[in-house]
Amino acid sequence: MTTAAPVAPERVDRPAGDERGERDRPWDVIVWNDPVTLMSYVVFVLRKLFGHDEPTAVKLMMRVHREGRAVVASGPREKSEMDVARLHAHGLQATLARD
Repeated sequence: MTTAAPVAPERVDRPAGDERGERDRPWDVIVWNDPVTLMSYVVFVLRKLFGHDEPTAVKLMMRVHREGRAVVASGPREKSEMDVARLHAHGLQATLARD
């Protein structure tokens, strides 16, 4: 019985999309406008979940109302996914995206 000689691993370059800078870019949490949710409730949720002060939460809510969407937070993918889930749990429409 013969044993094969060990083979040294081959060097493989990383694909361009997997560079460190690409992985470290933050993810944006986007809240979308809907015709049902009260503006005061959106302000309440933004303050509760993200700790925004009243003027910041009102400004973000008005951006959602006027422009149809607003980035309310950004960070690592896992945290941003959790933020989107928490917004969904509070009845708001939200998604995750990179700019």
